[in-house]
Amino acid sequence: MKRMMDEDSFLKARQNMVDSQINQRGIHDGRVLKAFRKIPRHLFVPEKYISQAYSDHPLPIGNGQTISQPYIVALMTAHLDLNGEEKVLEIGTGSGYQTAVLAFLTKEVHSIEVIPELSDFANKNLQHLNFKNVHLHVGDGSLGNTAHAPFDRIIITAAAPDIPELIVEQLNSPGRLVAPVGGRWRQTLEVWKKDGKGIEIEKILPVVFVPLRGEHGWQE
Repeated sequence: MKRMMDEDSFLKARQNMVDSQINQRGIHDGRVLKAFRKIPRHLFVPEKYISQAYSDHPLPIGNGQTISQPYIVALMTAHLDLNGEEKVLEIGTGSGYQTAVLAFLTKEVHSIEVIPELSDFANKNLQHLNFKNVHLHVGDGSLGNTAHAPFDRIIITAAAPDIPELIVEQLNSPGRLVAPVGGRWRQTLEVWKKDGKGIEIEKILPVVFVPLRGEHGWQE
């Protein structure tokens, strides 16, 4: 399978991904499903892995990083509870696939990546889709993005030992934050719901993510 392969084949693979991996596992939000049917995931994986772009597992994207399993991307997106009017902070741009999904579903996306080469890769991938509401940044994602805060939603796509207070402060009230939190090799996907009364934390399921790097992340 090559990138020049006809789009009908990619479309069929994408529809099958949504039907068998996402919808059948309990994600029924129509807007989320539409985004996953529309966004061409094969644009966001390295050429050597394009035949696996719609498979039910994560894939390497270089620099020791991965693009997450489609179901996990959809699950985290669904728990953000997006209505289309939010300003979102994504910590961990990676190849830009989650960024594209967020751009499709929200008003404005700021995405920060600590590895410049990956941010460049994501930028090239996102240019194919011509989104006008995405702003990519290179820097320490464990510090959030104070220059553009506050955010209605925050998603962290790398494993955090805990959620830094600085990032919680950048979340609007009401607002939601979704992140994998826990040990270096195993975490729990958590949803933090912030309102005037404080923070409510919902634990979703065990996950394994690459580590969050930076001042408040995992130290090498």
